[in-house]
Amino acid sequence: MTELARKFDQNPEAGVVASSVYLGGRRLADIAIEEAGDWAAKDGHVVWIGLLEPSRELLLRVQKQFNLHDLAIEDAEHPHQRPKIEQYGDALFIVARTAQLVQGRVDFGETHMFVGKGYIVSVRHGVSTSYAAVRQHWESCPSALAKGEDFILYAILDFIVDNYMPVLEQIEEEVDAIEDGVLARPMTSKDIERLYMLRRDLLRLRNAAGPLVEVCRRLTTADLPQLRPAMHPMFRDVSDHIRTVLEKVDTLREVLAFAFEASVLVGQSQETAIAKKLASWAAILAVPTALAGIYGMNFQDMPELRFAYGYPTVLAIITVVCSVLYWRFRKNGWL
Repeated sequence: MTELARKFDQNPEAGVVASSVYLGGRRLADIAIEEAGDWAAKDGHVVWIGLLEPSRELLLRVQKQFNLHDLAIEDAEHPHQRPKIEQYGDALFIVARTAQLVQGRVDFGETHMFVGKGYIVSVRHGVSTSYAAVRQHWESCPSALAKGEDFILYAILDFIVDNYMPVLEQIEEEVDAIEDGVLARPMTSKDIERLYMLRRDLLRLRNAAGPLVEVCRRLTTADLPQLRPAMHPMFRDVSDHIRTVLEKVDTLREVLAFAFEASVLVGQSQETAIAKKLASWAAILAVPTALAGIYGMNFQDMPELRFAYGYPTVLAIITVVCSVLYWRFRKNGWL
């Protein structure tokens, strides 16, 4: 267990994962929520607060410290928001979707972020990897963390996007297995159901990641005073990573579609082969059936009934005709 995780476990205030103030990229102290506004107002100081499924009362306390907009607080209290970026006065409100693979299905969470002068607040809902790794990594690089709250915003967004890739890699392994086995045998109903669920999860992942391209585009425009122009290339880099994720999602969806089509073709091919065999044997068996049917009729005056060699002759005819038919069907690949 990490030190940050231990602090969270020992923290009597539910919902607060971390609440710290930084100066020059170095953490000065862990602070109470009620002290956050005063620290953020100090020149060069940055307050970084991390919340996990906070109560409304906790959100209202954070709102009071940074004078956050009521609509943004309402959105942060209720998840299931579409990824977006909104500007409320001097603060930015950003929503991003997180993803993890849970028991073979892609499960989604949300991260809501408030960014303003001297502070950043992240609010996590649902399935999401802890941002303790982000905090620990950049605390070891004070020169980078000293860039301010907009750099922390970049670090969190980059972490969210990077965590899409392990999900896609696990799905890709399963897709490869499906693709390798599709020519060996037709898909069962269970296989088809799994393929459908994978395509559906990939579509949901695309819908979660896709809007972040527009979010990052907005973050690189000059009309957001909260972000320094020097940070624009870093957000463009995040946007490139998102496009890579989207391309991989589209590729996997196409592979699954091709796998299903190939499975259908394999199934149709096997059904055709079976139909040919059945038709061949039906044609072969039709010869003795027809002869037996004719001479099995109960009429007194029928030709050849008293022919001494009638029985062996009929057997010979049946054998010859059936053999010729079998040879022809075998030659044509039907048997």
